[in-house]
Order: sequence, then C-alpha cells, then structure tokens
Amino acid sequence: MAAYLIRRVFGAVLLLLIVSAVTFAIFFLVPRLAGQSVDQLAAQYVGKDANPSSIAAVKKNLGFDQPLYAQYWHFIKALFVGADYRFGPDASHCSAPCFGYSFKTHVEIWPQLTSRIPISFSLAIGAAVIWLITGVITGVVSALKRGSFLDRLSMGVALAGVSLPIFFTGMLALGLFTVQWPIWNGIDYVPFTDDPLQWAWNLLIPWCSLAFLYSALYARLTRAGMLETMNEDYIRTARAKGLKENKVIVKHGLRAALTPIVTIFGMDFGLLIGSAVITETVFSLKGIGAYAIEGIQNNDLPIVMGVTLVAAFFIVVCNLLVDLVYAAIDPRVRLS
Repeated sequence: MAAYLIRRVFGAVLLLLIVSAVTFAIFFLVPRLAGQSVDQLAAQYVGKDANPSSIAAVKKNLGFDQPLYAQYWHFIKALFVGADYRFGPDASHCSAPCFGYSFKTHVEIWPQLTSRIPISFSLAIGAAVIWLITGVITGVVSALKRGSFLDRLSMGVALAGVSLPIFFTGMLALGLFTVQWPIWNGIDYVPFTDDPLQWAWNLLIPWCSLAFLYSALYARLTRAGMLETMNEDYIRTARAKGLKENKVIVKHGLRAALTPIVTIFGMDFGLLIGSAVITETVFSLKGIGAYAIEGIQNNDLPIVMGVTLVAAFFIVVCNLLVDLVYAAIDPRVRLS
C-alpha cells in the first residue's frame, strides 16, 4: 500500500509541474508565437498612460526581458517562496503562493482567490452530496426494479436531467422559488462559520439545480453497472450460500458497480470547484468561476492564469483521492 501511495503522489506532483509548464507556455509563449511583443505584454501592467520609459521599467522589474526558461523558474519559485514586484518607486512583496498582481487593479491574485474558493467549494460540496446520494439510490432501485413503472419514470427524469442545461434549470428554479413562490428572497452567500443553517438554506436552490444535472447521469451509470454486476456468477454464488439479499446487493453488487462512479465523481468534483462558471453566473455567486469571467472580460492575464492553476490543482488532487479510494474498494488495484 505504501509503494502504491508513493507512486500516485509522485505522479500527481509530476502532473502538476507539467500543468504549470503548459499553462505558462499558453499565456507567455503562445502570444509571442502569435506576434505579441514583450513590450505589449508589459504595457498591460502600466495601463492607459503607458510610455516607453514606464514600459521598459516594468519589463525589467517583472523579468519580461529574460529568457522564457528563466521566467518560468521565477514563476515556480514565486509559488513557493513569494516574489518582489516593483511597479513604481516602491517594491511590493507578493507572499507565497504568489500568482502575481492584476493588470487592472494591481491587487494580489492569491488573496482574491482565497476569498472566493469557499464559495465555489460550498457550491460543489453540497451539490456533490445531493447528486451522489440521489443518483446512486435511484440507479440501484431502477436496476432492481428493471422494466417497472418506477424504472421507466426514474430513467425518464434522468434523461430530462441530462438534457436540460444548468442555465435553464437554474433560471427556472429562480423564477419559481424567488418570484412565483417567494420562498427565498434572494440567493446571497453566507459563510458557513457565520451561520451554518443560513449557509445551507441560501445555497439549496443552486445545489438542487446543479445536482439535477449530475444525479441524472449518475443514476444511469449506476443502473447500467448494477444490471451488469447482478448477473455475474459470484452474485448467484452469494445467493446460493444463503446471504441476505440486502447484503448481496450492497456488499457484492453495489461495491463492484461503484468503480466507474468513483472515477467520474473525482473528475466531476474537481472540475466543478474550478469551473462552475455558469452556475455562479446564474445565481450571482462570487466564486472563482465568476472571477475567471471577470479576468477574461478585462483581458486580465494573471487572474485567468491563477484560476487555471487552482482549477488544475483541484482536479489533480481529486484524481489522486480517486486512486486511493480505488485501492480501498478493490485491493487488486494496489498491484498495478
């Protein structure tokens, strides 16, 4: 188990380095290949009053005149030990992990991200719990009641959930529960530490709207996995030995059918934390997805780059956790 864990952690660290290199190349190498000069990149830090002397100063202070490999090294170094930036006569220290400063406001990126990550994480964790529980239970019941009215009804609802986009279900839920039936006066994020009940109440509509899309997919996957698993020889053997039906279903059937669910859950949860752009926009939640939209609209490169790296980090970490869960579900995975 220790060797398996070391291999997976080493692979995750290596993947993060590759992602950081690719991200750096996209934002700094590709623009040069497309014809953007170093002066044009430095001018974005200066603003509207850019002049040759101020551009030259920024280019030197930020290291844009250095080779790309040196810039990448300073970029990686800043993530671990911080960096000093000089936009004028005074120097500013960017504490680790340093993602740089905004082009438009000269505000440090990392504190902005840390203030928004709890919103995105709250949205993701609540929706994930709802869609995982409802999706798996619905899939298991549909598989056990195959061909019944309940099976057809649940799969019909699942098909609608997969087909309807979040901006439709989100706006529909807002119209119904805040306008037609004003159960909610508005969707305002309240930190969990301030009021846990209000935190959950205000996020209930976004959770359910987002979970409706994902739980439908999980229900269909669980149903397909259970139908395949329950016809295996070892299931018939377990029943022949006299095991109780609920133990056969949960311990032998569902456990084997969970492998693809674990895989897709790790991917979905990691992606959702980093890129819940549409949901945050529909419900006016100021998470990192909305922060990415702000950076794109303002052509603010450091913001987009910071959100990209944070999203990649969550995805890699979630995949690492998936590998560890694999080892717990199926011990044969540890040998791979």
